[in-house]
Amino acid sequence: MTTLSRADLIAHAEAWIRDWNAHDMDAVIAPWAEDGVFISPVAAAVTGNPVIQGKAALKAYWQGALKRAGGLHFTPLSLQVDPETQSLLVHYHSRASARQVRAAELMVFEEGKQVRGEAFYGAEMP
Repeated sequence: MTTLSRADLIAHAEAWIRDWNAHDMDAVIAPWAEDGVFISPVAAAVTGNPVIQGKAALKAYWQGALKRAGGLHFTPLSLQVDPETQSLLVHYHSRASARQVRAAELMVFEEGKQVRGEAFYGAEMP
């Protein structure tokens, strides 16, 4: 059984920010389980469904998001790590084109792979 340590979870969060900022979709999607589930209000607005199921569907959705979100950049604000539940919450400032929001992403792992993710967005910032 693969259990991620606190250090592993922190390293994942750091890589997640770095990989998104590099727009490296292969690196972003690599930690995901094949049947992973992602929930997002943005997915609901774009696809009509807030749930994206499966690694391939998630990669396709995020590749489209990168095309729509010109200049996407995340700045980390804080991190909550819980090795007992194999979860982490990344709180960050998201900038895409002229839109800026504070956001958070919950990530849950099983056997060292991300099986669930959920994005939360705050109000737009000037």
